[in-house]
Amino acid sequence: MAQALVGQVNAARKRKALKALSLLEAEYGVTEHYVRMDPMDELVSCILSQHTSDANSFPTFFALRTKYPDWSEIAKLKPTTLADEIRSAGLANQKAKAILATLREIKSRVGDYSLELLHAMDTDTALEWLCSLPGVGPKTAAIVMCFSFGRPVVPVDTHVHRVSKRLGLTDEKTSEAQAHRILRQLIRPELAFRFHVALIEHGRRTCKARTPLCGECVLRRICPSASSGVAPNGRLKKRMIRKH
Repeated sequence: MAQALVGQVNAARKRKALKALSLLEAEYGVTEHYVRMDPMDELVSCILSQHTSDANSFPTFFALRTKYPDWSEIAKLKPTTLADEIRSAGLANQKAKAILATLREIKSRVGDYSLELLHAMDTDTALEWLCSLPGVGPKTAAIVMCFSFGRPVVPVDTHVHRVSKRLGLTDEKTSEAQAHRILRQLIRPELAFRFHVALIEHGRRTCKARTPLCGECVLRRICPSASSGVAPNGRLKKRMIRKH
């Protein structure tokens, strides 16, 4: 009985995920997969982006790569020197140590500063390999596999985590790390990238952390948080739900 109930819940969540994607793409458009950077660039840029915005991390990363186009040059920097180069991305001392440790580990394992060996691995093995690197967690690993390798994973950042929880696709106590596995199971592989992008766009534009615009939300008819008037984080909605 319990297994049957779990199966029904998962089936309902899969239908809701597909419906949500359809509504979001009708609102924001369809974004097909594209390779944003090569795998090494994607990996290090993700480490830089931790606990800050893309607006801060991307300019810092591109400035770093312009000054040091060869990874071996960066690997030779002292932690304090690298920290000075990436100061504008925040948490510079910690990130510098993580980047240098990651570069050393990749060089030790592969013999070069390259992630091309991941092409030959299945997705789960590649994710585990990446997560075993210093400073790399589930989100960073998933972003690399999603963007650079086109694998069917759903990277979970703060926007994806918030929107999926409010929609009821994940439970209230589901962590970001757990959400990676759950959301990947809910959406068809060929739609994983589009689902990731759509949830981020919705989180930025409408399903905001402090002031979700539920009255303007295209998902309000399928969102339990909108109908309750209170987001799962307990914050009251700032706008009334429109009646139709």
